[in-house]
Amino acid sequence: MASNHQLSYSRFAMKQLLAITLLCALNAGVQAQSNNAFPVQTVTQKGIIEGDYNTHTGIQTYLGVPFAKPPVGNLRWKAPQPMDPWKGVKQTKKFGPRPMQTLVFGDMASRSDGVSEDCLYLNIWTPATRTSKNLPVLLYFFGGGYVAGDGSEPRYDGEAMAKKGIVAITCNYRLNIFGFLAHPELSAEAPYRASGNYGLLDQLAALQWVQQNIAAFGGDPKKVTIAGESAGSISVSYQMASPLARNLIAGAIGESGAGISPTLPPVPLKEAEATGADFVKKAGFKSIAEMRALPTRDVYEIYNESKRFGFPVVADGYFLPKTLPEIFAAGQQAQVPLLLGWNSAEIPGQAFMQGQPYKEENYVARVKAEYPKDVEEVLKLYPHSDDKEIELSATALAADRFISYSTWKWFDLHRNNSSQPVYRYLFSRVRPPLVDNTVSSGLAGGTVKNGEGAPKPPPPVGAPHASEIEYCMGNLGLVKDYAWTADDYKVSNAMLSYFANFIKTGNPNGTGLPEWQAAKAHDPKPPVMVIDVQSKQITAPDDARYEFLDKAYKNK
Repeated sequence: MASNHQLSYSRFAMKQLLAITLLCALNAGVQAQSNNAFPVQTVTQKGIIEGDYNTHTGIQTYLGVPFAKPPVGNLRWKAPQPMDPWKGVKQTKKFGPRPMQTLVFGDMASRSDGVSEDCLYLNIWTPATRTSKNLPVLLYFFGGGYVAGDGSEPRYDGEAMAKKGIVAITCNYRLNIFGFLAHPELSAEAPYRASGNYGLLDQLAALQWVQQNIAAFGGDPKKVTIAGESAGSISVSYQMASPLARNLIAGAIGESGAGISPTLPPVPLKEAEATGADFVKKAGFKSIAEMRALPTRDVYEIYNESKRFGFPVVADGYFLPKTLPEIFAAGQQAQVPLLLGWNSAEIPGQAFMQGQPYKEENYVARVKAEYPKDVEEVLKLYPHSDDKEIELSATALAADRFISYSTWKWFDLHRNNSSQPVYRYLFSRVRPPLVDNTVSSGLAGGTVKNGEGAPKPPPPVGAPHASEIEYCMGNLGLVKDYAWTADDYKVSNAMLSYFANFIKTGNPNGTGLPEWQAAKAHDPKPPVMVIDVQSKQITAPDDARYEFLDKAYKNK
């Protein structure tokens, strides 16, 4: 006869078995719900690739598709090279590695397969059926200051765009020392006699790949819109200006940023070469050949130890023959529709106040230090009647100097030197609170852990930098950091629709959306679409600020 102990143990074991069985059943159910795809193959110019066809969404995905030879070994610090054809079927069902980088802006969520110099991969979401053709195409460049980021981040996911009838693509490009180092020896060995800009040339290679292959995915090479945020937006401005890329695009979208002083503008080739030569010398090497022979780890550590924030874009006479104001003023940019804008509070006012409280004497002192000859004009444009107004003005001034002005200048240059429509927005939706109160939002996306005893950041006075990405791409549900509300989804649906309409037709307007008019050349108060819970078009209220900064930065 079984003892009480044995009976108790048997009951316990039975309960455990039931729990395990139930858990397995639940897991099987989850897997059954998420595994809704069957393999599909597409023939590219270099070979066959295999992706997935999701039977629940109707979207095909091809992830980690190579678009150039891996830039490793002797190809480090060279323009991207065409791939060799391959035999058999290449599996493209997971994201490729992200470009070499360290943690710069906080934890930018990534779904990539590690970190590697071998990073030149793109990702495709297509709604095409077996009979689809001539679908509009979006090629999106990620942000991150040319030092961080990658195309696998959930906020850039292309499925929501694909559900709008668009072939959506993200691509990787080289960053920091791997993507932008210039050097006299590198220029001497290049057939175009210049160096640097490898990351931008990677984007160009992705654009060329799209032109050559996108029809196989149902896309139309004549309907390719390029888009990006921050460094990705700056990239769009450079691709519009480049004689190598400008004839490959049908439209452009810029979210906060253009390659115009003071926002990552190009430097002359000789200056970039001197910077690179000095870096290599201080690192203890006599030649580029010695640097090329180093393993990835050594180059990575040497760069990180230098504390540099990347290397500059180069006016190299090849990809970029002149500055953007010079190219656009001459009408030599891509003559295509442009949709662009920025956020209502791109960067906190403390970036201008340098840690000082929002008090009149502190604010006036900072204005005097930055604009000694124009104090009264600046105080009129950025007023200071009380502490709250000082916070708002300091935020506006910090944001304008950081990235809003350069985006405005791009807007102004294109509308005045093109017959194509230009649409301008101001994204004003303030994100809801973070789900985890032990972290804070990072500048370029993701989160950073709050330090011990760190003061709680003040409530935002507007929409911060990079906060619009998951809204315009329809990806709130994939970004788990914030407690999204019904109003957030309303904003996202409107912004996604505006962007999708623009990608399809060159015009953001559509049924159920507030009318958004294009800006006219030389209009001193152009229309601006304020994107928020109640989106509405207004007359630009603050362009006098940008006119002043235009004189200050001498970008005529």
